[in-house]
Amino acid sequence: MDVNLTLVIVCAALVGCGVYLLLERSLTRVLVGLVLLSNGVNIMFLVASGRAGTSPLVGSSDPEDMADPLPQALVLTAIVITLGTIAFLLAMAHRSWQINGNDDVQDDTEDAAIRKLAYDDATSDSYGLTTDGQHEDDPEEDGAV
Repeated sequence: MDVNLTLVIVCAALVGCGVYLLLERSLTRVLVGLVLLSNGVNIMFLVASGRAGTSPLVGSSDPEDMADPLPQALVLTAIVITLGTIAFLLAMAHRSWQINGNDDVQDDTEDAAIRKLAYDDATSDSYGLTTDGQHEDDPEEDGAV
């Protein structure tokens, strides 16, 4: 199977840039990253599907000359799913712009509070105690000392 190296490089560049932009805090950059990532994955599907061929329903009766319709169906499905996700993310960015005047994602205060409680619990003296008051990794518990 011959693979077009140009399409592989384009796919890798789109996916790499898309992942980088998805890690940003601005919803606009996340939106652009999602578009780039989805286009890169769609190109990857088409590269992986092999060479172009004739239509599977109309055309040559030889199966070796026919194109595989499954990757094309997967790309069409991915386009529809991406369109819905982009519309949702665009609505979120617009609403965030209306409320806050920017589209940056803020830290969640409840998440920070839960993280602090978990850290305080992990650093406390009672972390890892069993019901009999021994630590889980204490060798005296088994009587081995």
